[in-house]
Amino acid sequence: MNLGQLTVGGVTFDLKLVLFIVLGTIVPMLDYYGHKLTSLKAYDRVIYYFILPMLIIYFLFRESPSDYGFQWGNWRVGLGWTAVVAVVMGLILWYLARTPAMQNYYEARAPKEVARLIYLTGVDLFGWEFIWRGFLLFGMARILGPGPAIMIQAIPFAFMHLGKPEIETLSTIFGGIGFGFIAWQSQSFVYPWLIHWFIASFTMLIASGRI
Repeated sequence: MNLGQLTVGGVTFDLKLVLFIVLGTIVPMLDYYGHKLTSLKAYDRVIYYFILPMLIIYFLFRESPSDYGFQWGNWRVGLGWTAVVAVVMGLILWYLARTPAMQNYYEARAPKEVARLIYLTGVDLFGWEFIWRGFLLFGMARILGPGPAIMIQAIPFAFMHLGKPEIETLSTIFGGIGFGFIAWQSQSFVYPWLIHWFIASFTMLIASGRI
């Protein structure tokens, strides 16, 4: 559904693009400032980053979630990228996650039980990946093209890592671009989610001394 355009002072705004940019900015701010909806941050993020965009897709846009990467897509391409990136990042993180900065940060924050750590990480990142690599990426790509959309969706994603160890935060703009590229190639947000879930869980397990 096309929301149309608005012209103010000779400047024309695509209202759908405005919604993507505003939502992609405001929702992370609400998350950052700790506006709680449930007892767990991971569940809050499902509401903010998955359920809210889904409601917009269904009831405002009146479109299919599959148009926003909520599908298996090209699973051969997706699983191929997932396997390659997991192996490469696993080797890098085996050493990087043992640095003092990473250990100091994650030892204090990682859940004590391994199963809970893996579960909550997957839940937490499910919404994250949908809003960046699903809702924003595929929505903006129709308006701006996939190249600009891949770059733009990586910006708020990177800023959401401020406060984490510097080496991790500096890498996230490139990680966000890579995740966006994989999502577009596979036409699904699922594979970036699987990769991100592995990277985050593996990082915490190493840095907190579990493996």
